[in-house]
Amino acid sequence: MQLYIGNRNYSSWSLRAWLVMTHFGIEFTERPLRLDWAESSAFKTTLLALAPTGRVPLLVDDDGFAVWDSLAIIEYLAEAFPAKRLWPAERRQRARARSLCAEMHSGFPALRNRCPMNIEASLPEVGVRCRDEWSDVAADLRRIDAMWTEALAQSGGPFLFGAFSASDAFYAPVCSRIRSYALPVGKVASGYVERIHALPAMQAWCQAARQENDFIEEDEPYRRRA
Repeated sequence: MQLYIGNRNYSSWSLRAWLVMTHFGIEFTERPLRLDWAESSAFKTTLLALAPTGRVPLLVDDDGFAVWDSLAIIEYLAEAFPAKRLWPAERRQRARARSLCAEMHSGFPALRNRCPMNIEASLPEVGVRCRDEWSDVAADLRRIDAMWTEALAQSGGPFLFGAFSASDAFYAPVCSRIRSYALPVGKVASGYVERIHALPAMQAWCQAARQENDFIEEDEPYRRRA
């Protein structure tokens, strides 16, 4: 299998698929591409030759079958490797985990737009704006905080449904945003953020992100190249 990903520092969707495959020990060849949305870019032309969306992550199986969209990739892997248990074993917990993933997949636009993933950054002043100015981001954070707190209370932790699952991978980029922007969440959610960052796979991704040294101005709304 081959997994095409974008810049680790910025590509939240790439992180989700990569984290699942790495944490669960699913073998793959990594195909990194520099994010560039220009139609003639190597990023676009490489991806469009494999799938119609021209986006990452993109999974290409050994026979050339392509799967795009992070949620579709997770479902494909869950069926291909059932023993890995990417989803919780119990049926209702599985349904709830998928509900949380779908909510992340289609929701929280204010958080995503105002606080794009930027692993190497430290921008606590943005977190202040989330508290004082941006009521839409504050509303997204309240929902995430409540969601995590409820799931952790019901499962007993340490992750949303006990053992690490695909649902945790889907919220890993949110955990990164909370760190980068010092976003306000409660004690339970803060502890969960630390546990996600303590995962060996997450640590490996973040370390590689900090070593990229690739400033992409379109993904840096709060900083400009010196």
